[in-house]
Amino acid sequence: MLALVNALESIRALMAQGGDVLWAIMFVLFLMWTLILERYWYVFGVFPGLRKQVVGYWDSRDDQTSWYARRIREQLISDLRIDLRRNIHTIKALIAVCPLLGLLGTVTGMISVFDVMAFSGTGNARAMAGGVFKATIPTMAGMVAALTGVYFSTFLEHRTESEAERIEDLLQHH
Repeated sequence: MLALVNALESIRALMAQGGDVLWAIMFVLFLMWTLILERYWYVFGVFPGLRKQVVGYWDSRDDQTSWYARRIREQLISDLRIDLRRNIHTIKALIAVCPLLGLLGTVTGMISVFDVMAFSGTGNARAMAGGVFKATIPTMAGMVAALTGVYFSTFLEHRTESEAERIEDLLQHH
């Protein structure tokens, strides 16, 4: 319990030193990971049952060769493809926003440094250090947040594309 309290206190201190932009990065990171985990749940938990249901429906059809049947097949594939790709672009956009928020934190931190320099001159390095710290922490946090999502979003994108191709193969037309 003491370790948890110490960890939370360290996080609070980091958030206070990094400035308000860290809260925005944390929100974007939370949203990004919520969407990533939802996509993993869908692709590995929900989609296999849905795929089985759609393939069963297609295999039970008597007519699989007419123009009408081909349109039904295309519609089934399209619906599954849309469901598979849902939120992938949002995740990629959130990944792209994280470094930009880090850059915003850099700018606001440097503004703090310039404020200190204007008030006390360039001789007070200790006063400027807080602004420099405030400038570097959000940059680091934005880059780390983006990097945590890159691998998983790329994996999800490739997995959804391979699942979409697989469903096309499973819904054969003769």
